[in-house]
Formats: sequence, C-alpha cells, structure tokens
Amino acid sequence: MPSITSEATFDLSGLHDPIRLCGYRDQNLNALEALIPVVLRLDGDRVHLSGDQRAVRRAEDVLRAMLAAARSGTQVTPDDVALAARATGERGIPPTLATTARGREVRPKTDGQRALVAAIDSNTLSFAIGPAGTGKTFLAIVMAVRALKNREVSRIVLSRPAVEAGEKLGFLPGDLKEKVDPYLRPLYDALQELLDNGATEKYLERGTIEVAPLAYMRGRTLGDAFVILDEAQNATHEQLKMFLTRLGQNSKMVVTGDDTQIDLPRGMRSGILDVERLFEDVDDVGIVRLDENDVVRHPLVGRIVAAYGRLSRERDA
Repeated sequence: MPSITSEATFDLSGLHDPIRLCGYRDQNLNALEALIPVVLRLDGDRVHLSGDQRAVRRAEDVLRAMLAAARSGTQVTPDDVALAARATGERGIPPTLATTARGREVRPKTDGQRALVAAIDSNTLSFAIGPAGTGKTFLAIVMAVRALKNREVSRIVLSRPAVEAGEKLGFLPGDLKEKVDPYLRPLYDALQELLDNGATEKYLERGTIEVAPLAYMRGRTLGDAFVILDEAQNATHEQLKMFLTRLGQNSKMVVTGDDTQIDLPRGMRSGILDVERLFEDVDDVGIVRLDENDVVRHPLVGRIVAAYGRLSRERDA
C-alpha cells in the first residue's frame, strides 16, 4: 500500500527566542530531518512539514516536546531532539539539571540516563552499573551539586577505590595525598566542569566537598551528605558493605561502576557483582543498568563497548 503524503504547519508563535528550539543555523531542525523522514521548512514563526503521514505526525510530536522545552527556557540541542524522537514525544525533553561553568545546560541524553536521574531522585541509595562513557559519574556529581546548591544536604563526599590496572600505590612518587590524587582526578575534573574554579577550591578547603579514597571511609557516619562511590567494581564485597553502612541521616548515596572492567587482583571478587541479587527487592534502593546505547562520548565508543560485549558473550557461551 503506497504511503500517504501529508503536509502540516507547526506554529511557533509566542516563543521569545526561536534559536532555543531551532538551534544555531537550524541544527535542531536538521537533526530532526535526519532522524525522521520529513522535510522541514522554517518560515517566520511557523515550521512547514511534508512527508509520509505517519512521519509527519511523529515529527509534530517531537516538535511539541522541543517547543515545551524551549518555552521553559531550555536551549534545545540535537541530543535532546534524538531523545525526544526515540520517545516519540511521549515524555518530552527532560528539564535542565544544572548549568556548567561554561554555560552548557546538563540534561540526561538517553533513556538510561533519564532512568538514572529518576532513580537518584526517588531513592536514598542508587546503583548505576554500565560501561565507560555512559555518564554515570558525571550525572551522579551533577545531582550531588544540585542537592548542595538547593540546601538539601550540607556537604558532598566523593570516593573511589585506589585500584587501577598495572600500577600500585607504592610505585607512584610522593606522599600519600600525591599517590592517591591521580585515582581521584576524574572526580575533580567533573567538579570543575560544574563549578567555577574558585568555588571548587573554596568548597574543598572548607570540607563542604570531600574527595577521598575508599579506605578513608571506614569507621565514619556520613550524615546530611550526598555520598558517591565511583568505580565501585574495584571494591570487594567487604569494602562495598563497609561503604554502604556509612550512610547517615538525611543522606543520599550513589554507587557507580562498570562490571566489565574489574581491576582487582585475581581471586578477589568485586562487590558490585552481588548488587542486583542483594538489593533488587529492597525498598528505597534503585538499580539502573546502562549499556552501549547510553554512551555519550564519541559515537565510536559505543561501538567499541558493543564489540567487547559480543566477545564476552562468545567466551561465556
């Protein structure tokens, strides 16, 4: 049965700044054309659509989501267009979580990232398990900074196991702080992207933000804090249990890890491998699995992750 050609006009009137919806040089409209087989033509405060009837309807749904976001003050990006197109406009474009020091708006870019943000919002303890490049750590820190700025907590505690492939602390130069800083550098980098340089240093000096190796958490109670354990695949069962039981009153905890990149010595089991079995039915605990579809680095990273995933499945078969 031949497709039915359809035309429609989408009204943008009342939108204060059309660039928020269309993007610079209409990059968002171009992205929509690349995702859905329609032709779009901007004419003043109207967008004319033509194409297959179903495609036109779907494009209108996406434009509605884009318009709602733009009217709320969001600068829509091609990533937002792709997310709205995958959802066929049903859930719209997610609200801005934060703005980076350079003015870039931060929002979840994939369905998995959206699920992670929702899990953190609605649970005291959340686990984000998935490959490199899916934004686990960055989104967790975004949520932590937002909670601090909204005065939902009085401090942020960021931690990582001091374990990496091929190096041991004893081989690194300097005192203990200088030895562990390279392991914690990704956390500092994320903070500096979200905060002004001066603000990051000020928070660290005052102890409002603390970045420390996992070993420093033993014996503590972390109250009124947003607590993040990153690279948790390199924590043993005992270490992860120790960390989780640090949770204090009025605190929120997020644990991130990639169970395909465990760097623990042979014979030591990662605690993150037991998370789903232990906590899938526990109230106030959210577990989100991300995969290659949630990779937001270079597009090749997603294909690399998928290739390694196929190899792993072949070996297990």
